[in-house]
Formats: sequence, structure tokens, C-alpha cells
Amino acid sequence: MLYHEPHPSPAPPETAVSVPAVRIEHLSHSYPPSRKEKEPRKAVDDLSLSIHQGEIFCLLGPNGSGKSTLFKILSTLMEPTSGTVSILGKMLSEHRDTLRREIGVVFQHPSLDKKLTVRENLLHQGHLYNLRGERLASALREMLQNVGISDRSHDLVENLSGGMQRRVELAKALLHRPQLLVLDEPSTGLDPGARREFGEYLQKLRGAEGMTAILTTHILDEADRCDRIAIMDRGRLVGLGTPAELKDEIGGDVIALTSSDGPELSRLVRQNFGISGTIIENTLHLECEDGHEFIPQLVHAFPHLIGSITLSKPTLEDVFLHKTGHLFSAEESQA
Repeated sequence: MLYHEPHPSPAPPETAVSVPAVRIEHLSHSYPPSRKEKEPRKAVDDLSLSIHQGEIFCLLGPNGSGKSTLFKILSTLMEPTSGTVSILGKMLSEHRDTLRREIGVVFQHPSLDKKLTVRENLLHQGHLYNLRGERLASALREMLQNVGISDRSHDLVENLSGGMQRRVELAKALLHRPQLLVLDEPSTGLDPGARREFGEYLQKLRGAEGMTAILTTHILDEADRCDRIAIMDRGRLVGLGTPAELKDEIGGDVIALTSSDGPELSRLVRQNFGISGTIIENTLHLECEDGHEFIPQLVHAFPHLIGSITLSKPTLEDVFLHKTGHLFSAEESQA
């Protein structure tokens, strides 16, 4: 392998980089109304953010949050309703064809021909980018080595595990050496071990190639390993920062109390301790400092209302609840 640093340090702040890899300003996109809808459905709503060069950046949100629509826009598959997108210093609306040669894309659904070998899939991909002869052979050898599948290059794709197939998808997207890699739900269908392994290879490739990667996901532990996260909910940006920064916004501890009467417990906690919480399905979620010291006071004050108590440090799921007032869960829409 070419790598020695499994988890490179996050990219420097934008002030240290001359041009952001991606700059999004007031981006919105709406879909025409369906038969059941009277108004257009807004999938992305006035979104603005910048992504640093060399960063592994995550668009995190449940199904219906707008992240897949944003993926389609960034991968040049869709034009937004309004707003601007600049990629690698070029306006997407003006340089779409040029940028397609500078972007690598990994789709949520497999794009490999399973009846071909790993090598044959990569050769055909290289031809699409006008790679020929020794230039193609060299790129192919390097990508196979980079993703750790040199010894499987002559195997049919259909004989590879899901994790190995995702590595081939990654090699395919990187064969033409793009400066920006965009991935839509790259861990879909992978077990936790394969998901973790895929993330490690992405980190290593970032270190070796110096590329910028943007991935969409609804998997919280996958987002936790990225440099920065944009949390999306119902088309809007509700949080932006490193995983640590987002968790620090909550501060202290998270206490979850199950109760037969959540609203009454919430009222009494607010009345007696001045702490407001969020009720989700008869579970009261509280944020406070020194939770281990506060729990005995709660038990002593409301023993008849508390069924169980859990104490934890803030997670990204807690951050999402804090930002939106509802749990991180799948919705029917795939925006």
C-alpha cells in the first residue's frame, strides 16, 4: 500500500486555501408537484456553504433531507432551480462539461458490470476519459494497488463481496485522477465491518491523492469519521462543523428518561429545575452539565414518573435532535 497515515488531519480552515473546492450560495431546488401535491416540493432550501480543498466532507441527513438532490446537482446530473455552485473555482452553470472531467462520482447503486472482471470494468472506464496505452495501464495498476485489490483484478465482479465491489467502484471513480470525488450513500448494503473498511480506504486515498471528497449518508458513525459535517433536515442546513464542534454545541451530558407521562415529567422538571427538554415517544431528553450528579435529584423528586434513565455523552443523533426537535429517522421521500 502507498499509505502510512490512516487518519490524516482535517484540512486547514478556508482562509489558508486560495479557492474552496466547492462554494454553494443560496441554492434551492424544487420538484414539480405530484398528483397528490398542489405545490412544488422544495428539496433544497436556500443552502449556502463552502467545502475546503483536501477535505472529507459529509452531507448528513435522513431520507427526505435533500442530500440526494444536492448530490445530483454537485455531480452535474441536475440543474438547480436557483442559486449558484462553484466547483474548483469554476461556475457549474458555465463549465459543466469541463467539470465532468475533473469530478469522480460513486453512485448509491452499483454501476459495475458484474459479468466483467475488475480489470475489464476499469479499462472501459478509462476509455471513456480517453485514457489509452501505457497511461491507462499505469493508472489502472496504481488504482488497483491503492484500493487493495491488485490480486483480484482478473476476478469477475459478481464473485466479489459487497465491500470489495465498493472498492472497485472507488477505483473506477478515481481512475482519471479527479480533484473532487462525490459519493452518494457509499456504504449502502455494507455490513459495519465493510463500511468501516471502506471509510479507511477513502481516508488513505485522500492522503495519497490530495483530493476532496463529498459524501452523502444517513449513517451516523460514517459521518463521525469525516472532517466536517453539514446536517440537513427537510432541505435546510441546520448544522455545520466538525463532529467535535457539533457535539460541543450541546455540551455536558444527555439524559434520557422514559415515563408513563412524558409531558407531565417535562413540566415538573422545568418547574423544579429550570431545564427544558424534548419529548419523543414518552422519552424526555435533557441536556445538562454533570449529569451523573443531576440524576439522583431527578430520581428523588419524581420516582413515580420515571421508568428508566440513561446517561451518555452527546452523539450526532443528539445533535440532530437538538437542532431539529425530532429524531434522526428515515422519511418516505428520497430527496
